[in-house]
Amino acid sequence: MSPTQPMTLIDCDYKVAARRLRCDEAAIRAVSDVESRGDGFLFDKDDNQWRIKILFERHIMYRLLEKKFGRDKALDHVRTSPDVVNTRTGGYSGGTAEHDRLNKARRIDKDLGLESASWGMFQLMGFHWGRLGYKSAVDFVLTLSKGEPEQLEAFCRFIETDKRLLNAIRSRDWAMFAEIYNGRNYKKNKYDTKMRDRAKYWDKELAK
Repeated sequence: MSPTQPMTLIDCDYKVAARRLRCDEAAIRAVSDVESRGDGFLFDKDDNQWRIKILFERHIMYRLLEKKFGRDKALDHVRTSPDVVNTRTGGYSGGTAEHDRLNKARRIDKDLGLESASWGMFQLMGFHWGRLGYKSAVDFVLTLSKGEPEQLEAFCRFIETDKRLLNAIRSRDWAMFAEIYNGRNYKKNKYDTKMRDRAKYWDKELAK
């Protein structure tokens, strides 16, 4: 028996979020398309269960460990577990295998492991849990793991708590949006042009 798929978004969810943020629906859809191909979950055939989409960031794990325990302790983990703690980005496994990396990181530090991954269809970093009004990193993850509506709610909170992001998504200033949302190296992965293109695509689709 196949497990029940977590709740997905429907058209009116995007419309409500767009009214809330006072931006175009196409802009919200563009972000989710680029961040997660528009889906918040993946089906793990090996375990026969749905898993929330994540991407584990080993350089964030290093940064958080350094802040909590000091540089020497963080570097010790780089030497022993470079796949999940590293000064450099990368090392991704992709798909549901990212959960294996997460579990390994959580054996080093349970909470920092959660904070070092990006979650759901909008790929929000776990370390933002406090800013977004969640009680803990665990609360943040459990809430977003319930379904895509919870992930959209977190995205709205994220945008609302940064006036620059709010203005950027309203004006479709994708370069500004990508720089804040994806980091200064956003041009390397062409986040701004990808979002711009997807927004144009959705403009046409939603006009039909």
